[in-house]
Order: sequence, then C-alpha cells, then structure tokens
Amino acid sequence: MAGTCGLTLGKYAPLHKGHQLVIETALAEMDEVLVMIYECPEVTAIPLTVRANWLRKIYPQILVIEAWDGPTEVGDTSEIKKMHEDYILKQLESKKITHFYCSEFYGEHVSQALGAVNRLVDCDRKTFPISGTQVRTDTYAMREYLHPDVYRDLIANIVFLGAPSTGKTTIASQLAKEYNTVWMPEYGREYWEKNQINRRLSLLQLVEIAKGHLEREEALLLQANQYLFTDTNALTTYQFSLYYHKTVAPELVQLAHQAMSRYDLVFLCDLDIPYDDTWDRSGEANRSIFQKQIESDLIVRKIPFFRLSGDLMTRISIVKKVLYYYQKYASLGELFFNKLIL
Repeated sequence: MAGTCGLTLGKYAPLHKGHQLVIETALAEMDEVLVMIYECPEVTAIPLTVRANWLRKIYPQILVIEAWDGPTEVGDTSEIKKMHEDYILKQLESKKITHFYCSEFYGEHVSQALGAVNRLVDCDRKTFPISGTQVRTDTYAMREYLHPDVYRDLIANIVFLGAPSTGKTTIASQLAKEYNTVWMPEYGREYWEKNQINRRLSLLQLVEIAKGHLEREEALLLQANQYLFTDTNALTTYQFSLYYHKTVAPELVQLAHQAMSRYDLVFLCDLDIPYDDTWDRSGEANRSIFQKQIESDLIVRKIPFFRLSGDLMTRISIVKKVLYYYQKYASLGELFFNKLIL
C-alpha cells in the first residue's frame, strides 16, 4: 500500500510483547510507522527517555514522538476523548495518518479524529495475555513477555566494593539467597587463579578480567529477580592495575569510566572485620592501602556510596534497610533525606 502511514501510542510502562505485536503489525502493513509515547509519572517512575529509547533501539525504523505534556486523564467521556484527540493532532503537526493501530477501546474515536482506518490488533489479548499492570505487579513472573533490553533496565544492579577480605562475597551471596535472585561473583579471582604467573597478571589480562566480568554480569541481569548483587566491578580492576603496574590500559580506563553510571547502588565494605590471610591475598597492610585507594577513587569520580561497617550480619541488615526504601529510577535524594535513617 503506497503512501500508508500508521500511528500507535501508549505509555509502554513497560514495553511488553502485547505492545510489540501492535507495533510489528503496523510495520508489516505500513510504509511508515509513528509511535507516540506518553510521560506518565502517575503510573511508573521509569523516565520517558528510558521507555522511548527501548522503542528506538528495538525498532530503529519507526519515528518516536515523546509526549512530555500529554493529558493524563483516562476515561470514556466526550471531554476526555476530545482532550486526547486535540493533543494527538497537535503533536502530529498535520502529518497525514492513514491507519491507527491499537488494541484498546479508544481506537474508534482516535481513528475517527485522524480520519484513519481503525486497525485493531489482538483486542482480546489471546496472542499475548499480558498487561502493563501485570508486569508492574510481578516483573519477574512476567519476564517472558519482555524484550531482554527492557527487562535488564528494570533490574537494580547493586555492587559491593572494597579491599580483599571485607565481606563482599558473603554479603552478595547471602542477599541473593534472601531475595530469591542471582549474584555476580568476582570474575577477577577466578581468572587470577587460572592465569596468574608469580601472583601477577599483565595489563592486557586485567582488561580481559573487566570485559569477562561485564559479559557475565550482562547475562545475569536477564536472570535476576528485581536485584542483581554484584561482587566488585571494573573500578576495582582499574585500581589493581594502578597498584601493580602504576598504569592502566586505555580500554580498562574506558570500562572503569562506564562503571561510574552502570550501578544503581554502590556499597563500600569497610575494614573493621578480621582479615582472612589466604594464599591469594597480599597481606593486611596492602589491604589497608588498597581500601584507601578504592574510597578515594569513588570520591574523585563523584560516585555516591553507602559505607558498610560492623559484622557481616550488621552489614547485610544495612543493605536490606536501604533496599526497603529504594526504588529504581526514583530520586536518591528522597531516599537519603525523606525516608532513610541508618
């Protein structure tokens, strides 16, 4: 059909396979497809930018219209219908729409306002029996209906940093058990045990550690249930490189830089637990120096962090208290100043 242009719209909070079926049907039938996505803070804390980027990444051929000031009223009254119709027409800026795609009651009145064909898709939800409300209620149970790029962005990635023998592994593994999710072990330790020569690794091998860790972490994000608990990251590998080589490979510099914004919460495990002097560690004095370097790096990079002190159970209880109040994509300022008392 020459010259056809389809429009669909929604909150996509979050984007799921039901939404994707509508979009993909339009792509299969139209020459051009527009998707309008609404800001909806009353429904979800996920920013409009994040939701719009899902659409752009998964469907680069569509035109995404971000409706930052769209009407929030929902209903079947003539006033609400006209409010939405007027807003949609204004956003389109006289763009001619030939087909309006949706699976909702509003398909009839919106298509009439557009002078377009009312193309309904899977209204009875038989193809994909899913709704945004169901996904928001239990994201982990509904994960089969979510694209991997969407699901990973719904998981809070929580990293534990600190010098060797500060409880990171125990804390991450125990929290994963309590929250019925997975955790990311320190890949560097595994790699070191297999590849070290005279207790040292080369600059290139340290890059391989950071890359290998990241690959495993990405895979685990798709298996996680609300949280992924991560033991160390590229910032630690960066510090190891400085400590042992007095320099850092450019690729590791970049990976460390990416780690600055990769994690939702950062916990720094303090030194006030006994040092476990195993064969693969370099001594308690080195632990103290390394801890100072890690903390300094977090401060210089302006990465907010919670300090975990006390015995292991105390540390775990602090993390759980933070998580009780934490909401991904919500303001950390609210967490610090309005709710959280540690």
